[in-house]
Amino acid sequence: MSLTDQQWEIAHAIAQTLVKEDTDANEVSKAVAYLRTVIDKNDATSRFLTYLKTLVRDGKMIGHSGKTAGYYRNIEATCSQYFKSNSDASTILQILGWVSRLMKYYKNAGVPMGEITVPTAVVVESARQAEIAKVTESKKFKEGDIMDAKVTKINGNKVSYEILGIIKLTEKEPKKASLLQEGQTVKVEVLELKEDGSIKKVKAMG
Repeated sequence: MSLTDQQWEIAHAIAQTLVKEDTDANEVSKAVAYLRTVIDKNDATSRFLTYLKTLVRDGKMIGHSGKTAGYYRNIEATCSQYFKSNSDASTILQILGWVSRLMKYYKNAGVPMGEITVPTAVVVESARQAEIAKVTESKKFKEGDIMDAKVTKINGNKVSYEILGIIKLTEKEPKKASLLQEGQTVKVEVLELKEDGSIKKVKAMG
């Protein structure tokens, strides 16, 4: 699994922030090791974020030095900034795996830190959003594209579509709703895109 451009931005921003705060990359690797042990659990991300908070709370007791407690604080604060409890755990694992490598790079290369560029996407998405981002990046949609869409629900004149098995949209189709059936696959035209290139609006063809 490769990172999207926005996820790379986040990895660089976290690495730069932690290097600037003089955090030990080995402590990041330890946090990654913990996440790897719970990755198969449904609430892996929540467990990970709680684990970081516990480290901060108990850091003075279990830390080897006052510095270690500071490292935990920096890691917890930075992770809480970029990850939320519904963020996709395997994406976080990928990002943090790169963070510890990038930290060593920034430390050794003596990169002029200056002001850290805050990424455009500050929070890592949920698993579904991550999937959509991946599909969007690989497909490069444009307005006017014609695509297959499955009709998943019809409610009055509102029709819910599923495109490429992952993108779900509900549109008003006053002329078409009565002619369509749930479960049917129809052709839709892309009318509008969001800023990130994903589909914002479609309409049934014909």
